[in-house]
Amino acid sequence: MEEKRRGFFQRFLDVIERTGNKLPHPVTLFAILALMVLVASTIVSNMGLSVEHPGDGSDVTVNNLLDTEGIRYIFGSMVDNFIGFAPLGVVLATMLGIGIAERSGLISAALRGFVLSVPGFLITAGIVFAGIMSSVASDAGYVVLPPLGAVIFAALGRHPLAGLAAAFAGVSAGFSANLFLSATDAMLGEITIEAAAIVNPAYAETMNIAMNYYFIVASVIILTLVGWFVTEKIVEPRLGEYKGEHREELTGLEATEKKGLVWATVSGLVTAVGFALLVLLPNGPLRADDGGIIQSPFMDSLVPIILILFFVPGLVYGIVTKAIKSDKDVANQMSDTMAAMGMFIVLAFTAGQFVAYFNESNMGLVLGVLGAEFLEAANFTGVPLIVAFIFVVGVINLFVGSATAKWAMLAPVFIPIMMELGYSPEMAQMAYRISDSATNIITPLLPYFAIIIAFAQRYSKNMGIGTLISVMFPYSIAFMIVWTIMLIGWMFLGVELGPGSPILYNE
Repeated sequence: MEEKRRGFFQRFLDVIERTGNKLPHPVTLFAILALMVLVASTIVSNMGLSVEHPGDGSDVTVNNLLDTEGIRYIFGSMVDNFIGFAPLGVVLATMLGIGIAERSGLISAALRGFVLSVPGFLITAGIVFAGIMSSVASDAGYVVLPPLGAVIFAALGRHPLAGLAAAFAGVSAGFSANLFLSATDAMLGEITIEAAAIVNPAYAETMNIAMNYYFIVASVIILTLVGWFVTEKIVEPRLGEYKGEHREELTGLEATEKKGLVWATVSGLVTAVGFALLVLLPNGPLRADDGGIIQSPFMDSLVPIILILFFVPGLVYGIVTKAIKSDKDVANQMSDTMAAMGMFIVLAFTAGQFVAYFNESNMGLVLGVLGAEFLEAANFTGVPLIVAFIFVVGVINLFVGSATAKWAMLAPVFIPIMMELGYSPEMAQMAYRISDSATNIITPLLPYFAIIIAFAQRYSKNMGIGTLISVMFPYSIAFMIVWTIMLIGWMFLGVELGPGSPILYNE
């Protein structure tokens, strides 16, 4: 019966799913892109195309990567391209700390404890908020919060799929909003800085991975309210009364978990105070020589600081709860975390080659200048430019799920264009993050999409891809619209997106 009633939207989603499944794996995709850059560099170089460098006014031509010098470069730089891929070391180092916090049970207990402590009338907002905040633990929120949201709603006599949807929206659609810096800031920030260096290396040196911090903090409040409204006014009424058999009984934290959380919190605060003293004291070693903080060793040390701020509480929690009994357990948990990053490491190899070839060929700079000239000639600037960019990224996200993979492909092209048109790399990154996050929940190609369906099928055996997308679609549209309006308002106010991170780019 459902097959006979398939409308245009369902057929459109089927096309997206079939097309997306035909795309090669991201590892293969980057390898193909790298080969395409090599071939394109030869063709464009032989055409004799040149543009004026936006910084010093010199002529810029495309370097042929398949001539004698180019081939020597390809073989001589392959290992360096892999090791030098900006997000590689940053992500692996950050995940060492986050991995201990996750595998010791700290993150799961903290999320569960938070949601259970929220008053009944705020439970929806609490679930969305917890989902948004879970991005500090990378992908851990996908596994912990959606089933927890369903359990909580079922225990309260509400439709469990509404609770699952609220949590999934917070975890995935709100992935780029947080009160704290996370691995996402580190991954995307390093790619952005590297892309900005194509146009202006001096400007890139002034950038930091906290470039969107002010905006993502404000986004937490806005997206929590939006998710709360969509759940209670749109999604839950549409689902109707739950008539299934699964009625959950929500259990609280065990005494050991509570004790572990207390000591983890204490250790986290002590660690944070220690870092604060290194920065806030007049002669603190992490302050700049001129006493500044925005451009200082502190901003350059955010990755190890994030690592330690997760590692210490995770270690303490594990010791208190007996999840960690010796140094061998710590080593094993960190090893397991790195094992889970295996696919990212493989991806970094092919992505590193693509990014390096793109930069070495000068194609990013040439495309940036030509693209900016085209958009200027078409008078396509300002708000229309930002909205169009967000739309384009949203469409791409339906087919390429990895935020890092997409940004590694798009940043070398779009950041030079944005800079040519007067918008900062920080602004380009924030626009990208909005679109990438808001559309995560409506693409079957999201790695965790199948897991969410499996969670949902406990309460609805007929739950499929189309049904889940129809449930999540209102969140995606609402988050996209409100978040975009918020960014446009931020543009008009001219407020910095983060420490030392302006909206506009000035050479």
